[in-house]
Amino acid sequence: MDIDDYESLPTTSVGVNMTAGAFAGVMEHCVMYPLDSVKTRMQALTPGPGGGGGVSGVLSQMVRQEGVLRVFRGVSVMVAGAGPAHALYFSCYEFIKNRMITKTPSQVNHLVYGAAGCVATLLHDGVMNPAEVVKQRLQMYNSPHRKVIQCLRHIYKTEGIFAFYRSYTTQLAMNIPFQSIHFIAYEFGQTIMNPEHIYNPKAHVVAGGMAGAVAAAVTTPLDVCKTVLNTQQGGIRVQGMVHAFKIVYRYAGIRGYFRGLSARILYQMPATAICWSAYEFFKYAFHNDRDESLCSTEIDEINTSNTTQPQPMISRSTSNSFPGTGLFNNKAASPVLLDVTRS
Repeated sequence: MDIDDYESLPTTSVGVNMTAGAFAGVMEHCVMYPLDSVKTRMQALTPGPGGGGGVSGVLSQMVRQEGVLRVFRGVSVMVAGAGPAHALYFSCYEFIKNRMITKTPSQVNHLVYGAAGCVATLLHDGVMNPAEVVKQRLQMYNSPHRKVIQCLRHIYKTEGIFAFYRSYTTQLAMNIPFQSIHFIAYEFGQTIMNPEHIYNPKAHVVAGGMAGAVAAAVTTPLDVCKTVLNTQQGGIRVQGMVHAFKIVYRYAGIRGYFRGLSARILYQMPATAICWSAYEFFKYAFHNDRDESLCSTEIDEINTSNTTQPQPMISRSTSNSFPGTGLFNNKAASPVLLDVTRS
């Protein structure tokens, strides 16, 4: 697959982008879930035993006191939310990015990536916010909830449906700059490590990890406030982002805004690396399968036509020798088959 084919992947099929995005999101959240549990403990107003220590200390304390499976409590709700959320996220990003790039000069491409990331975040957070609330209630120290459904019902009965979106504005205030920085940093890393913009697993992993680390560090204070809004600990009803900022400062001062910074970076670096590499892989694989299927169908049509009716010899220089040749940029029939085989 050459550069033109790979760069054209996002516009060819929304289904490919949605499926690849769903796989990427599920893999990202499942693999890194234990560190996410540690981050929630470190950012809580009442973190519990060991919650104020380092990443390794909190993790070992959780495993030793509450069991190995405790760090995975709530992972099922993240799977249920991450699949559709990331499907919308990546398909929206690819669609807007490619529409805007064709109408803007190349000098402002990085701004286009950031704008596309902002719009995609609106859809992503609308789906993920309820899942985040349930997940963080389950991750809390001494949480009264053991099952996802039981936790969901309890929140709805005691706090109403508003509780699932109490932190939505804070989530957006965090994720819009996070995703803007994330996408700009990722695409910038690609221009350095993968200037041809071909499928390059090493470049996708390194650029994704770098982008995640930078974006995570910048937006940690907002992530702390989001955790406070979602968990509602200490008998305090935190009602909004401004109130959450005040509560965090009252409990821990300026340092409180950076609770869990190391855990957040350690979580986001591999998570975004996994997410981008999985997304690019599935996008590449699904597109290859479809191209091979199209070529096989076209070859079968030619063979059937040749057996039923004698045809004049087809020149290699003829670009319209069979239906669908335009899909391959009007290349000759023989080079098309060589290109697909080589990819």
